[in-house]
Amino acid sequence: MAFASRIAFLAAAFALTLASHAQQPTTPNVELAALPDAPTPMQPPAQTPPPSSTTGPSLGDLGLTPADTEGSAKQQALFDRRTHMLKIHQRLGLITVIPVAAACISSFGATPERGNYNNTTSRDIHVALGATAVAMYAWTASYAIRAPRVSNEHARGGVKWHKYLIYLHAPGMVLTPILGAMAFNQIQSGQKVHGIASAHGAVAAVTAASYGAAIVAVSWPIHF
Repeated sequence: MAFASRIAFLAAAFALTLASHAQQPTTPNVELAALPDAPTPMQPPAQTPPPSSTTGPSLGDLGLTPADTEGSAKQQALFDRRTHMLKIHQRLGLITVIPVAAACISSFGATPERGNYNNTTSRDIHVALGATAVAMYAWTASYAIRAPRVSNEHARGGVKWHKYLIYLHAPGMVLTPILGAMAFNQIQSGQKVHGIASAHGAVAAVTAASYGAAIVAVSWPIHF
C-alpha cells in the first residue's frame, strides 16, 4: 500500500507541473533591430577668414567718396582739354607767322609808286596773302577762346604779356583788311590812297609787330 500511495503522489505532482507550464505564456524569441542613432544637432559651417587684400586700401578706405573721385576726374578732363587746345593754338600761331610775314613783304610791290596803278598782279598776291593771314589768325584764336578755364588765377610771366598784346594785334587783324579794301577801291577808281585808308600800312605794321611780340612772349614759362 505504501508503494502504491507513493506512485500516486508522484503522478499527481507530475500532472500539476505540466498544468503550471501550460498556463505560462510563451515569449517569442524576437531579436530587436538596433534603432538608429538620434540625429545630432547640425553645426554651423566653419567661417573662413576673408582673403587678405594685396592691392592696398581702396578709395573708400582713404576717405574718398564717389562724388570726390568723380569731381577729380572731371577736373582732370578739363585740364587735359585745355592743355590740348592751347597746344594747337600755339602751333597754329607759329604757322600763321608765315602768311603774316609774306603779306607784309608783298605790300611793297602792291603799293602804287609814281602814279603807277596798273600793278594788279602784286596787289592780288598781297590781297590773297592778307586774307590767308586773317583766316589763319581767326582759326588760331578760336582754340584759345574755346579752351576751358580750370583756374581763376591771373596769368603771369610771358602769358600775361601775350594776353596784353592781344589788345593790339586782334583789332589790327580786323582793321587791316578793312583799310586795305578801302585803299584797293580807291586805287581801282584811279584815285590816290587817301583818308583813313592811308593808315592801312601803319596799322598792318603795328599788327605784325605786336603779333610777333606775342609769339616771343609765349616762349617764356607758361602759367595758366
